[in-house]
Amino acid sequence: MSGLAESINAVPRFLVYFGLALVLLALFVVIYVRVTPYRELTLIRQGNIAAAVSLSGAIVGFVLPLASAVAHSVSLGDMLAWSLVALGVQVVVYAIASRVVSHFREAIEGGVVAPALLLAAIAVAVGVLNAACLTY
Repeated sequence: MSGLAESINAVPRFLVYFGLALVLLALFVVIYVRVTPYRELTLIRQGNIAAAVSLSGAIVGFVLPLASAVAHSVSLGDMLAWSLVALGVQVVVYAIASRVVSHFREAIEGGVVAPALLLAAIAVAVGVLNAACLTY
């Protein structure tokens, strides 16, 4: 089979993996915004940069291991399982970070960017480590 034909035959598999990845990303965002004590989306609609920075870091921190799971999985179930592990890791990271820096809620609701940037950096850093660990 030619390279083009193989690529065309791979499109359905791509669509399934991409679709599942988008569903997992949406699931992560829904869970994350429910776990945090502030309402990121409302704050972002109001122009709160701190909330946007914090949520953006969490999203990137999740997407890094999600992409690694897609790239290294041996099956759709494998990809789903490791993606859910990555999701759990990011939620736990937020829980720990919010205990270490106890004023995240007030800072983010108040639009203070420095703590939000720290939270985003922690999420991305753990996401990079998580992604690296998924290169089994």
